[in-house]
Amino acid sequence: MVHVLSSRTLLRPADPERSRSFYGETLGLSVHREFGTGPERGTVYFLGNGFLEVSGRSSEPVPPGLCLWLQVADLAATHQELAERGVEILREPRQEPWGLIEMWIADPDGTRIVLVEIPAEHPLRYRPGI
Repeated sequence: MVHVLSSRTLLRPADPERSRSFYGETLGLSVHREFGTGPERGTVYFLGNGFLEVSGRSSEPVPPGLCLWLQVADLAATHQELAERGVEILREPRQEPWGLIEMWIADPDGTRIVLVEIPAEHPLRYRPGI
């Protein structure tokens, strides 16, 4: 059995500085730790219960099925703030048939990021009888 103690998503961007600027400044993610030196140094950001590591460099395109799923408390406010910062909104916020409110953006390499708000009445938050 695999006993997982911690986890993180690793991104190998085409332009590490551009990606660090996007995740650290544009999205405003807090830094957990940094390591190494130079343009391909690593930066690990907090992602709620997990981490996002931006390190190294890749000349390969982003796999088409790769997405980051980030839950936020207020998607309307997040939408407004990101739009004001010039982030391209790939899909405006809307409530999905499964009840979550979702908005889509992408990082500079095209990695899709799904920003999600879980409404108070959604079963992920509210379970009658419990």
